[in-house]
Amino acid sequence: LAVSMFHLAPLVVFAFGSGDVAFRSATRPGLKLQMSTVVRNANIGKLQAGYLFPEIGRRRNAFLEKNPDAQIISLGIGDTTRPIPPHILKGLADGAQGLGTAAGYAGYGPEQGVSTLRQRIAEKLYDGAIAPEEVFVSDGSKCDIGRLQMMFGASVTSAVQDPSYPVYVDTSVIMGQTGEMDGETSQYGKVVYMPCNPANGFFPDLEATPRADIVYFCSPNNPTGAAATREQLQLLVDWAISKGSIIVFDAAYAPFIRSPGVPKTIFDIPGARECAIEVNSLSKYAGFTGVRLGWTVVPKELKFADGSPVAADFNRIMCTAFNGASRIVQSGALACLDDEGLAEIDELIDYYMGNANLLRETCVELGLTVHGGIDAPYVFVDLEGKSSWDMFSRLLEEAQVVTIPGAGFGPGGEGFLRLSAFAPRAACEEACKRLRAIF
Repeated sequence: LAVSMFHLAPLVVFAFGSGDVAFRSATRPGLKLQMSTVVRNANIGKLQAGYLFPEIGRRRNAFLEKNPDAQIISLGIGDTTRPIPPHILKGLADGAQGLGTAAGYAGYGPEQGVSTLRQRIAEKLYDGAIAPEEVFVSDGSKCDIGRLQMMFGASVTSAVQDPSYPVYVDTSVIMGQTGEMDGETSQYGKVVYMPCNPANGFFPDLEATPRADIVYFCSPNNPTGAAATREQLQLLVDWAISKGSIIVFDAAYAPFIRSPGVPKTIFDIPGARECAIEVNSLSKYAGFTGVRLGWTVVPKELKFADGSPVAADFNRIMCTAFNGASRIVQSGALACLDDEGLAEIDELIDYYMGNANLLRETCVELGLTVHGGIDAPYVFVDLEGKSSWDMFSRLLEEAQVVTIPGAGFGPGGEGFLRLSAFAPRAACEEACKRLRAIF
């Protein structure tokens, strides 16, 4: 039956007791349009509950509905709160204004990013250790992880730190790389979980780790705040080369490193160019969480098993599934990475690390065992065996402070609580007062 898209009859919705919904034309009773017969992606059905951070928001909002006068302080999601600094903001404004002139207007840009920005990233953040053409500019590292998964496909196996940023596992599930969730272990089949805990210095026992095709590794780590040493990263690179694996190194928190000698990029490690990809972002550097600018580095030396360059395939994905980062945002990024912009970034990071120190010292004062907060904006609190979701609820109800339960980062995070240093300073100070009052 052909139905003109311009002359559709009004539709009436009928709901049935079974939960089925059908649509029947109000003017053509004989025409019954059922719901689609398209089968849902079974991999989406494997995902457990909601994504962590929206679930935190849901619980926070439910509390506010019952307690509308509550003054909640968020030490939860790692979202920046400081305004974008003046010089960097001017870069964004200049990029926008330029589009309003005949001389400055430009439409689609290169999917890999404008050449001036790729060159500046290579020079300013990698000291020339990578080539500009190895940099793929994007709208954020989280998005790039999804694109990398698209490139790797469904047949690869993945390894993740446990605990770790949920995106690594969730995208693996969505791509069809995993089995079902094991209710007893809270782990997906076919995913290699690498325990990272205080007993092993938050670095996995690689000798006891089964081989995986792709190894996701974040340093400084979200949520633990641990930053891998040069010696540890050399072990990781050597292990990956020996196993024929590819490391996806998440360096989103690299600028927060303060300890001397701790690498800020995997490409400081000999051999990394043969086995590693690096993702990074200006989200935490410059308050670009809502502006969106990231990049992925894929070295020329990195090859698949058939000898084909990984960079060529990633370029194909970028050209197919992405139209390039906003020209306005790339103008702002260029301002971030000149000398004045980098100085502004240093001030932002000093501010947030001041918050981290405040939270860490308060927890120590209260007799809590803490990790992180030195080379990362996260403080990881050891709950000594207590449930992380129970502690989340207690702090929300008794102190009106939102945190992140460690269980949301994988089974290895149970028994820990993550505190974020990205709140305003006054909010961190008030949160510390409230914590003192209940501990």
